[in-house]
Amino acid sequence: MELKPILSAMRHRKTGVLLIALQVALTLAILANALYVVRDRLVEANRDTGVAEAAVFHVEVVDKERDVTGAVMQADLEALRAIPGVVSAAWANQVPLSNSGNNSGFDLKPNAEQSLTTAATYVADPGIVATWGLRLVEGRDFAADEAPLVDESSPEAPEPKIAIITAGMARTLYPNESTFVGRTFYWGGTGPIEVVGVVEMLMTPWGRAFWSDNDGSRSVIFPARIVQSARSYAVRVDDAAAIDRIAAQAEETLQARVPGRMSGGVSTMAETRERRYEGEHTMINGLLIVMGLLLAMTASGIVGLASLWVNQRRKQIGVRRALGATRRDIVRLFVTENLLITGAGVVIGCGLALALNAAMMDQLELSKLPLGYLGVGSAVLVVLGFAAVLGPALRAASVPPAVATRSA
Repeated sequence: MELKPILSAMRHRKTGVLLIALQVALTLAILANALYVVRDRLVEANRDTGVAEAAVFHVEVVDKERDVTGAVMQADLEALRAIPGVVSAAWANQVPLSNSGNNSGFDLKPNAEQSLTTAATYVADPGIVATWGLRLVEGRDFAADEAPLVDESSPEAPEPKIAIITAGMARTLYPNESTFVGRTFYWGGTGPIEVVGVVEMLMTPWGRAFWSDNDGSRSVIFPARIVQSARSYAVRVDDAAAIDRIAAQAEETLQARVPGRMSGGVSTMAETRERRYEGEHTMINGLLIVMGLLLAMTASGIVGLASLWVNQRRKQIGVRRALGATRRDIVRLFVTENLLITGAGVVIGCGLALALNAAMMDQLELSKLPLGYLGVGSAVLVVLGFAAVLGPALRAASVPPAVATRSA
């Protein structure tokens, strides 16, 4: 089929052609970036925390008085471990993905003016590695006698001497090393802290925090039991299917143990993850709705304009049919015309998509838009344009030549 008659017809309908091309361009720019954001948020919301999430829950208690001897905490842990179905229990100062916790700066030299990196600062019992199900890739867990009772209000509170760090933290501190156990780092003005173990992953309480340089993979665990009136215990069960029942029993057991004690609530890791990424899922659903509406509007615009052009060109269609054009020729005419307009919109849209991505890189900390998303978005719009114009094209092809030639 010759393109000259098609291009000539398009020049006589510049406004409509331009509107459809711009609509396609804007849709592609938004669609490609929205798909990328959806994928980015889905990947983030499904990142591994390092914790055996299906079998772990956390229960919090608040006492009237601070446990200055550590006896209350020890009795709590023994009561939790005695519950049928509980594999292990340990105290920890904060919970992965809880959106609440401590973040500190660390360096390879003491009292650095600007820390080399930041990391989530976990303080926990020996045994937290097993309770959370963390995967040790080097070194060891803490020994039972390596966790002092720490009263942070005391000027004589012991400083940490050893730590377990994540692989992400190890690579940040020691980028040119392949082994990390035995190496040292500093936490402000504290003495050198020795790395005794490296776990594959322990997510921070915030996941990927936009206000920090931490991508969520850099955490440090110190062994200690801190004197507090409010405490959180991590509990691991042997049957994930029974976790809700065991969690409820654990909450009741702890609350009944100490007079006047209040429950701070109980939450499985699945529930903690859901709360942390509620905003991401809301964004994903909103973007999916926006993408659906944009595609529907683009399709309706193509259908409407193609239908208008069919009505305006009924006489031309009749002449072509009378001169021997088949129905397939008429359909191909409109489809080719639409593909040219859609193609022009796609080319413009690719440029707009990259410009929009550049603006979003700073605001949402996204990386550069992969070209694959432009390819997917372009393919979707080309298919959409073909499907949208097919109906009006078939209606045009079905008009009998005799009727068409008599129309005004």
